[in-house]
Amino acid sequence: MLAKRIIPCLDMKDGRVVKGIKFLNLRDAGDPPTLAAYYEEQGADEIVFLDVTASHEKRKILVDVVTRTADQLSIPFTVGGGISSLEDIKIVLHSGADKVSINTSAVQQPELVKEAAQVFGSQCIVVAIDAKRVYVEYPSQAQDKLLVEVEEGLCWWEVYTHGGRKPTGLDALQWAKKVEELGAGEILLTSMDCDGTQDGYDLPLTKTVSRLVNIPVIASGGAGSPHHIYEALTEGEADAALAASIFHYGKYTVKQVKEYLAERGVEVRI
Repeated sequence: MLAKRIIPCLDMKDGRVVKGIKFLNLRDAGDPPTLAAYYEEQGADEIVFLDVTASHEKRKILVDVVTRTADQLSIPFTVGGGISSLEDIKIVLHSGADKVSINTSAVQQPELVKEAAQVFGSQCIVVAIDAKRVYVEYPSQAQDKLLVEVEEGLCWWEVYTHGGRKPTGLDALQWAKKVEELGAGEILLTSMDCDGTQDGYDLPLTKTVSRLVNIPVIASGGAGSPHHIYEALTEGEADAALAASIFHYGKYTVKQVKEYLAERGVEVRI
């Protein structure tokens, strides 16, 4: 059985790491290269770096920050934000990233996922899916969607782009299956409802997507404790768990999370 991965996330704005709640009210959390090196020392399996306002601001990713961060790391490094072409992917990979994460451009031009997988290999193409619950009273209200019964009622999950700013009408479950078909090697699945709340992951979303696809799923959005991460990896059936707030503000270390998981029988690298 493959070891489960713990992945700190560096959400970037103006060259600094930031963190908000439900994609809003971003506040400063530190310097990217410094934090990345710190998390590797703690035992992080990978680092994810997302320039969260790049697509919204219609600009390219901050390559110099990517390079400075990559220089500090020997573990896998995934970079996303404002990537909209094969050339962008090439630049980011040449700047030291091991994988690229695409969200907005994947929705706008799905063929980019397919072409990127063919040119660079599926193993370095991650599709990020930012998903938000849409509740319906009756199945007939969303006949073309994959509906799931959750504690609060019947819902589907809508895909958002541009750093959580634009609803697309796309069903996140159907989109997850589609990006796998296009050649994505991994899915970074973020619950917009849970993001930054530290109240736990959206387990029904995580579990449903994990069962729908045969590629690794990274659970994201809502980690507030080692137990939340344990739930995402067991009940949610995710292959990896991404977290930000609990690490950035010193609530827990990566090492503490891994020790908690190992004590409960979850296979992790310590």
